[in-house]
Amino acid sequence: MGLNGALLSALAREGYETPTPIQARAIPDVIKGRDLLGIAQTGTGKTAAFALPILHRLAENRTPPRPGQTRALILSPTRELASQIADSFRAYGQNMGFRIGVIFGGVKYGPQERALKQGLDVLVAAPGRLLDHVQQRNIDLSGVEIFVLDEADQMLDLGFIKPIRQVVSRMTGRRQNLFFSATMPTEIGKLAAELLKDPVRVQVTPQATTVERIDQGVIIVEAGRKRALLSEMFADDRLKRCLVFTKTKHGADKVAAYLEAGGVSAGAIHGNKSQSQRERTLEAFKAGRLRALVATDIAARGIDVDAVSHVVNFELPFVPESYVHRIGRTARAGADGVAISLVSPDEMKLLRDIERTTRQKIKSWDRRNDKALAALDASIMQAGVGRKPTMPERETPEPRSRRRTRGATVRPDGGGQPHRVRGRGKGAGTGPRAAAPAARPAYDPMSAERKPAVEGDFKIKRRRRRKPQSA
Repeated sequence: MGLNGALLSALAREGYETPTPIQARAIPDVIKGRDLLGIAQTGTGKTAAFALPILHRLAENRTPPRPGQTRALILSPTRELASQIADSFRAYGQNMGFRIGVIFGGVKYGPQERALKQGLDVLVAAPGRLLDHVQQRNIDLSGVEIFVLDEADQMLDLGFIKPIRQVVSRMTGRRQNLFFSATMPTEIGKLAAELLKDPVRVQVTPQATTVERIDQGVIIVEAGRKRALLSEMFADDRLKRCLVFTKTKHGADKVAAYLEAGGVSAGAIHGNKSQSQRERTLEAFKAGRLRALVATDIAARGIDVDAVSHVVNFELPFVPESYVHRIGRTARAGADGVAISLVSPDEMKLLRDIERTTRQKIKSWDRRNDKALAALDASIMQAGVGRKPTMPERETPEPRSRRRTRGATVRPDGGGQPHRVRGRGKGAGTGPRAAAPAARPAYDPMSAERKPAVEGDFKIKRRRRRKPQSA
């Protein structure tokens, strides 16, 4: 394909032999300097499709970067995806001596500021933190020669369209623009029409279709029994490295804790975790120390882990296109994968939306479906299955009637004014501080006066009613 010799050496060390369809069609046009609009499913090699020709072009016209500027700018929607793109650039250009930087939020500001002021050949950035540095005048975008917008449709979903326009307005018109995305909604198409000049359109698969190598299935289960079923599924040894997707951050933590209590090594990543926590958890998952990684849609794109055997949709996403990105975490680099969706009756509408968007019927796995049972153990599919893991038991508090008895109690010494225990009425208390009150002598109606009370006896005074004050 005419790539630089140093790039070919790096690709050989990385084990790259044959380009994917998106790479074969995009690399020649990008090398020529043309704008490009690329549409391909996640996991088909889009990163190499723009990283390799960018490094080739920078090497052909090698000039040292100016302080506070960058020659190539790649915008990414998430921190994890930005880190992975930067790692890919470093791996491909390891013999070329380029300065490659990555900036995003959630980490210290100082190291990023120092790297920007030195000047970079390639900068991978999240839009929010990039605009912060622009406003602080740590970087000047007027020297950008190549601009890449990766996962453009997710940028739209996360509300980054306005920051993208602000970034583009600070760059000159003499640049090459590359848009890559798994889907192409109407809004992104309009933005591409504004920014791209006579682009080459590369579409290797229909929009919003799923990878054919993924064996997809749906299990209908009540919402309250999903966690028990998920825990039971891990009894199958075929679930070696599993990604579990939830809708909410709190839900991800609860599912991960439930799996841990059931003996499954699991971790959670979401937006409320610090960047160091997310990196440690993701690294443990990549190294195989975690069998399950529970995440929100923040990980639907940006996680490139080899040998993910299963993807489980614990809850279906509200946006049908997110389903495509979720299950695309498996069956990467030519491998096969399994995608399981736990669908409660109230999620049937979301399932129909997904089937309409992907233009295919997702099979329902039951005992009559022999092919589906080959992917999961038959016991998992039985009705009423779900062994609840042992959870730490809480101490059951005593009923109120046993903790307290109505009325007042007497001090142990029997003297002085006795204290009262809050209750619903009058009577003697039986709490730990209460002592048995002294016996009250019987009243003799024939006697003129009451017999003397024993020590510790007391009388409960009734509260007088106050007379209403006159006006």
